[in-house]
Amino acid sequence: MRTYAGHSSAKASNELFRKNLEKGQTGLSVAFDLPTQTGYDPDHVLARGEVGKVGVPISHIGDMRTLLDQIPQDRMNTSMTINATAPWLLALYVAVAEEQGIDTKALSGTTQNDVVKEYLSRGTYIFPPAASLRLTSDVITYTVREIPKWNPINICSYHLQEAGATPTQELAYALLTAIAVLDTVRDSGGISKAEMDEVVGRISFFVNAGIRFVDELCKMRAFLVLWDKLALERYGVTNAEHRRFRYGVQVNSLGLTEQQPENNIIRIVIEMLAVTLSKDARARGAIAGVE
Repeated sequence: MRTYAGHSSAKASNELFRKNLEKGQTGLSVAFDLPTQTGYDPDHVLARGEVGKVGVPISHIGDMRTLLDQIPQDRMNTSMTINATAPWLLALYVAVAEEQGIDTKALSGTTQNDVVKEYLSRGTYIFPPAASLRLTSDVITYTVREIPKWNPINICSYHLQEAGATPTQELAYALLTAIAVLDTVRDSGGISKAEMDEVVGRISFFVNAGIRFVDELCKMRAFLVLWDKLALERYGVTNAEHRRFRYGVQVNSLGLTEQQPENNIIRIVIEMLAVTLSKDARARGAIAGVE
């Protein structure tokens, strides 16, 4: 259990993390503010009014040291919801661990690192697509070799449906994103065939569960089948464990309403039911940012 959190400053966020860990939280899920997500320092004119508003501002290793002060990184599973600047934030996280004498192979967690969905649905990209994909690829290559328990990318089809995609379009674009990323890694020349199997095995997805019950149920079943087929036929992954469809699901936000909020309860139940009734699937409940 971990709370998706981060606010105002690295010091305040560290205090919140430690308080939550004392109460039984077992991992970290770090939210970064928009200037950090888009690569701006807090004192930049374009960051004005946004610093610390939707997450914690992290600009340099000193901020990361403060954020992780007295937190045992080798015993944490840390999710970092960061995309365009994921290589830098992961580098800072690793550097602080190394300062504490922690072997990087003991680290576990996830960097969202899905810059394609930033172009399609959110807009917090920094560099052109080809350069962005290269950075994504570099993070994946590095973690496969140096941080074996790290999930280097969480492909976010969730945001696509929030931006207006149908369940079918969400599925299609998510698989196309996976192909774009994996082809970039494969064609980089820096990864062997054996390592490519590991790369495919480390891909995970963040999926939307909307109110269209039958569509959503069928979407999840199709995801499982198509991902297995893609891994086997396009990337030659013969190890069935590495072809496993690894994902988390969150209910659709657009289907919820501020008016008559009690209606949201049954809507969420319907959305989760579509996931749980799909083949070999499970649903994760999320209330007020608690995963």
